[in-house]
Amino acid sequence: MIRTFVFAILASVTMAAPVVAEPLAKAQFGAMDVGSDQRAAPIGSYAKGCAAGLVQLPETGPTWQAMRLSRNRNWATPDTVDFVQDLSRAAQRNGWAGIYVGDLSQPRGGPMLTGHRSHQTGLDADIWLYPATRMDLSRRAREDLSAISMRRANGAYVNDRWTKAHHELVKAAAKDRRVARIFIFPGAKVQMCNDEAGSKAWLRKVRPWWGHHYHMHVRLKCPRGAAACIDQAPPPPGNGCADAEEWVQDIVNPPPPDPNAKPAPPRRELMMADLPAQCAQVLAAPGRP
Repeated sequence: MIRTFVFAILASVTMAAPVVAEPLAKAQFGAMDVGSDQRAAPIGSYAKGCAAGLVQLPETGPTWQAMRLSRNRNWATPDTVDFVQDLSRAAQRNGWAGIYVGDLSQPRGGPMLTGHRSHQTGLDADIWLYPATRMDLSRRAREDLSAISMRRANGAYVNDRWTKAHHELVKAAAKDRRVARIFIFPGAKVQMCNDEAGSKAWLRKVRPWWGHHYHMHVRLKCPRGAAACIDQAPPPPGNGCADAEEWVQDIVNPPPPDPNAKPAPPRRELMMADLPAQCAQVLAAPGRP
């Protein structure tokens, strides 16, 4: 009897379906080559979402060039594409040839295979701080050209490459009604607070953040009528200049570490179940012709 019982158990284990790990959301979205053939719609939040109907920023325009084309991350909502093109013309008015555009989003948004935690809804854009001089770079040159850092002292101050044109580029982006936030290194925010001779109200949107000394990260608001899109809470009241100065002081004179601080738990990779349900439909939709 015991022998028969053991054989029955082994048979049931053999016949059971194999356990297959659910693929990571980034693997599924990273495999998409083109946007979905749907109405444009950002879905979810900037760091936990996707996007239907994204369109490509053309690789080259009269005042912009999309960089690192091999990544296929020059996809965004139509509003974001329009914003990038408008900002490129503002850069030209301030003396640059235009702008070099870094990552926007993947063809259907979602978590990226590498890099960003955000950029998932087609509403984020990385704009290089490199003063663009040519709008005829080859595809190879766009892979090889290195962005230029604008920081010194670990981001406490700008370096001698920072110019008034940088100030005006950030200002033009911040004053655009479509923009929710701009992330840039703390020293740049403090420099702009010190240099701005007019109203500093636009600086409220400019938020100090680690890194972001090769590019500024522009985040747009959810477009009107985008019911499935989740906006980030607005920045705190005021121009934020004092807060940026605190960041700088903490860089220059770091506070002692908290001996009781617990290490941050490792970030868990996002699965499809973590994203809005509509994201599965975005993945399954046919691609843009």
